[in-house]
Amino acid sequence: MTDRELLLDEIKSKAVVHGRVTLSSGKEAAYYVDLRRITLDGTAAPLVGRVMLELTEDLGFEAVGGLTLGADPVATAMLHAAAAQGRRLDAFVVRKEGKAHGLQRRVEGPDVAGRRVLAVEDTTTTGGSVLTAVQALNEAGAVVVGIATIVHRGGDANLATAGVPYRSAFSLADLGLG
Repeated sequence: MTDRELLLDEIKSKAVVHGRVTLSSGKEAAYYVDLRRITLDGTAAPLVGRVMLELTEDLGFEAVGGLTLGADPVATAMLHAAAAQGRRLDAFVVRKEGKAHGLQRRVEGPDVAGRRVLAVEDTTTTGGSVLTAVQALNEAGAVVVGIATIVHRGGDANLATAGVPYRSAFSLADLGLG
């Protein structure tokens, strides 16, 4: 089986939770895709890194990250997968708000100014979280070359406003939910 097939099996067996939930977007759904059960899992996280690197290999980025918390383990998995392939890839964390102490940075980690970066998240429903990250990255002087997510639930119109390529590893149809 390929890494993508293995990751899909992991998501279906560990992350899809059936039952009424309210999503971060405020929308209600009859199921929840809890990708932290995947991105923080010792078996699945390495698959996340390899699948997401393969999905975005043509975008030519030097650093990866997004809005904390959903993006953090995705970026870390990609950093480690790249290192295993002998490639250097930095990761960064975008805070929801700038902090009022220390260096008062909104984008933490290696400096992103002037660097080609990929914005990621675990699940996209409206695109709001990743677009918040894109805005912060633009303000920090980064060159955002794309947006990528593990599971795409929606937000196509919002994502199109970013003006960069958008990729997702899986759709709801892939999970048997769409």
